[in-house]
Formats: sequence, structure tokens, C-alpha cells
Amino acid sequence: MPEDPHYMKQGDTASIMKRTLVNAFGSPVNLTGASLKFSMRVKPAGTVKVNGASATIANAGLGEVQYSFSTDDTDTADEFESEWEVSFSDGSVQTFPNDGYTPVIVTDDIA
Repeated sequence: MPEDPHYMKQGDTASIMKRTLVNAFGSPVNLTGASLKFSMRVKPAGTVKVNGASATIANAGLGEVQYSFSTDDTDTADEFESEWEVSFSDGSVQTFPNDGYTPVIVTDDIA
């Protein structure tokens, strides 16, 4: 199922990307005891802009996650595709969304 894009302007860092990670049935994934990484690349399958950066689990029981962009992440206006990699406490790893990517659109500044 396609995800809604996260929109922001070039150079902005105040826009925090928030998502709820869900399983194949649409239920939130329990992230208790897990760690989280965020990656983003130019669409389609281009240069990696963010490579496994640390992200935050906002509410483990509800699968809520977030990523705070740095100036290096948003210094280029382009269309990106992103994903979240979860390392669970039992050592297993799963990437979300597992049926595609989350679009991130960085539009250029006027000045």
C-alpha cells in the first residue's frame, strides 16, 4: 500500500518525519526493546542521502517512529524514497514499509 509523502523545503530541519510501522495485516508492530535506523536515497534507486541514521521509537507499543532531519539530509531538492530498519531484541531484522518505500519530497527554496 503506497504511503503518503513527507514534504519539506530544502535546508529545513524542523520537519520531523513521523510514521506508524505496521505488519502485513495493518496492525502496529510492537517495537519494545528494538532499535531503529532510517535510510533515504534519491528516487529511483539513486544516490544514498541518509545511510542507516539513528531514528527514534516514539511509542514502542503502538509502532510509532520518527526521524529528525539534519541540514545535510535536506541540502538537495529532489524526490527521495526512504525506509525504516528495525532490529528486534531477539536479533531479527525487518524493514518497513516492506512493500515499497516512503516518499520524501524536498522542494527548492526561492532564495
